[in-house]
Amino acid sequence: MFLVTSGICAQDTTNRISTVVAPPLFSGNKGFNTWSFGLHAGALVPTSAFGGRNDFSKWKPSLGYGGYIKAQVSHVFGIQADFLRGTLKANNDRLWAGAPPVSPYKSFETDVHWATSLSLVATLGNINWSQLHTSIQPYLSLGGGAINFNPSLVNTAGTTINFKPSGSITRFYVPIGLGFKANLSRSVNLDIGYTIGLVDGDDLDGYYKEPYISDRFSYGHIGLEFALGKSNKAQLARHNPPAQLAGNMKSADDAMIASLAASEARYNSRLAALNGLQDELNRMKTDTDGDGVSDYFDKCPGTPRNVKVDGAGCALPEVSVKRDTVYKVETNTTYVITAEDRQVVTDAIRNLEFDFGKSTIRARSLPYLNKVAELLTKKGISLKLAGHTDNVGSDAANMTLSRNRAQAVKQYLVSQGANSSKIEAMGYGESQPASSNKTADGRQKNRRVEFTIY
Repeated sequence: MFLVTSGICAQDTTNRISTVVAPPLFSGNKGFNTWSFGLHAGALVPTSAFGGRNDFSKWKPSLGYGGYIKAQVSHVFGIQADFLRGTLKANNDRLWAGAPPVSPYKSFETDVHWATSLSLVATLGNINWSQLHTSIQPYLSLGGGAINFNPSLVNTAGTTINFKPSGSITRFYVPIGLGFKANLSRSVNLDIGYTIGLVDGDDLDGYYKEPYISDRFSYGHIGLEFALGKSNKAQLARHNPPAQLAGNMKSADDAMIASLAASEARYNSRLAALNGLQDELNRMKTDTDGDGVSDYFDKCPGTPRNVKVDGAGCALPEVSVKRDTVYKVETNTTYVITAEDRQVVTDAIRNLEFDFGKSTIRARSLPYLNKVAELLTKKGISLKLAGHTDNVGSDAANMTLSRNRAQAVKQYLVSQGANSSKIEAMGYGESQPASSNKTADGRQKNRRVEFTIY
């Protein structure tokens, strides 16, 4: 008797599948559970669903049972060793073509001591190709083996006849089977199948009847198959390579899509940053009101063109000379500028500071400029102011800023009593650097107002 086992498994739930380890494709069978055993029981009948001659007109179902061990050698094929035993029964109670059967026997009963076979089991295909571990798998089987039996008959006179009083009969037989398996758990499968046994002999029922044709029997069974091996490994018979390949391709596609989306997000972020920098640069280059201060730094937009402005684009305040301060001017035209005079100017230069990007003089510089104004007023010394900048910004903006800073110093000195006619204020922009503009220290040195007394 041949019983097929081809890993039909009901589909695992999501939680259980997540713990099953599926080895890489084309890596062989080592990552799968390939061995299993099964137990089954069902009905034995001395007939075949595919036709053929029966020596008795009416068969009776009887109990059969057995088991098997299977080794799955690939996703499609497995080799299975089967064992079966049971009883075959039939009588001649049924009419043949409306007439009673012509036979010297009323009935028979054959005790099948054992039937063993070795068969090849072929899985026909997975019903659900989208599942990595399939739920249903049909199978076919074909094999060969030996069957041992001993029939007894009852003749028309009611006498029981032992066909083989001295022992039992052993014959070669061929089991042909089909069925399907369904998964009950990760390692237990429900097995439902049907097998036809073709016996090499006409004595399975104990009745030689011309023409001598080999007897046959059928076995319909239901049973359980138990997979052997680690619980976190998949059964080879129910593993679905096409679904795994599709899953691998989908994972690769998803990773590529995610990578492309991340790259696009980085590109858009950098493009937005570049556009923002371009907008900032355009604002730095634009001077809508033409006052020499770009719109980016201009805090007083719309200043009339003929109004002098500071570095923030705001109009400079009107300077009024203190009328209540009277200084006595030396009339000695041969006055010599002393080292102390030069030190006053040097201190003023060293401590002269403006607000960033503006011509507004910081308060800490005013005490030093007051000393310069006092020097100019008391001694009648002339002063030349030269404003300079670094190369950051446009040429026009730098020229305006340097000129405004020189003018701001002049206006402050005049507000402290210095003679306006003896102070010359010029702006040179970035045209006369005192140091390299390639370093922060050099650019700092280039942002200056030079004092020359004479």
